[in-house]
Amino acid sequence: MSLKILHNVNVVQPNDIVQLATLWIRNGIIEKLENGNTALPKGNYELVDGQGHLLIPGMIDVHIHGANGFDMMDGSEASIQEVSRACAATGCTSFLVTSVSSTIEDLLAMIRSVKRVIGHEAGAKIAGLHLEGPYLNPKRKGMQNERFLRHPNLKEMEDIFNEADGLIKMVTIAPELPGGMELISYLKDKGVIIAVAHSDATYEEAKQAFEAGASHVTHCFNGMRPIHHRDPGLIVAAFEEGHVSLQAIVDGIHLHPAIIRMMHRLKGPDGIVLITDALQAMGLGDGNYIFGGHLVTVAGGIARLEDGTLASSTVTMNEALRLTIETGISLKDAVQMASTTPARILGLDTKGRISTGFDADLVLLDEQFQVQWSLINGELI
Repeated sequence: MSLKILHNVNVVQPNDIVQLATLWIRNGIIEKLENGNTALPKGNYELVDGQGHLLIPGMIDVHIHGANGFDMMDGSEASIQEVSRACAATGCTSFLVTSVSSTIEDLLAMIRSVKRVIGHEAGAKIAGLHLEGPYLNPKRKGMQNERFLRHPNLKEMEDIFNEADGLIKMVTIAPELPGGMELISYLKDKGVIIAVAHSDATYEEAKQAFEAGASHVTHCFNGMRPIHHRDPGLIVAAFEEGHVSLQAIVDGIHLHPAIIRMMHRLKGPDGIVLITDALQAMGLGDGNYIFGGHLVTVAGGIARLEDGTLASSTVTMNEALRLTIETGISLKDAVQMASTTPARILGLDTKGRISTGFDADLVLLDEQFQVQWSLINGELI
């Protein structure tokens, strides 16, 4: 059926919430949004009652590794499909398949699996690839496996790009490594988002990287030189650069609420992207897992290596949205950080807003921010 009408929904817009609205969707595209006084038409269409719940644009996760026991670095299509399903179930309608540092063989195997799955996703749509590493600094490795960390290698990166067939959208690097600035130049020419993390860059080195083309900070404050009043590091450099956006893991663990509020105050909702950085424990919870070649133990929802290092997250996008609001950030700003801003950064021009002509990627949330359903390209998931 080409026409679907959603009614009795509270629609989050950039500046307000349209109460008890009616949304017309035709062939997967938003046709019009009307207020609650609109009478339903006669004729043949599918009617969906939102029961007064909150309707937001589909969230977009630019940094996720796994879910429901499946790690996308295992090179299997099944793992990517399971993450696609898990994303849709938790309010994320598009995502970047995200790597961890590995051998070139394992990375290429993952990329080949993505190419086989894209266009046939079981749930959320793949918006591309995010390569987190392997050109990262061992001093700030976090959970990244030091065995696989190496200096930038343009020939290797060229081989990766050739295999990826244009799917690479974001690459996280440590720009201070030998060859780092040359890699930034290469990536800038490729038109991808150059992100900085797992880096010991000084303020001056980070400034140079941002001036050369880097424009994003992966999981800000985590896996990087901390702020010191005589050594401000890359975080302060990123705060000073208007074109640089920041990822935030809002899970109650990685960032103190005051830090989240400060990031929001300095960058605004158009400069922050909510992410999960989830490993395969997302959706399963406590237990032992192998991730990035490490044993990871999840206890109380917190993932750590044997030495206590935080190892990614188990948060979902709907939980990250709720927790962001609980820090004191407004609903509309939190939705912008989860949906609109990542869509803009990725160049997804028809996603991230509930507006005429945009894709009908939508999520219905109850008062506890539990997902009632997700709509992807106008189809209920």
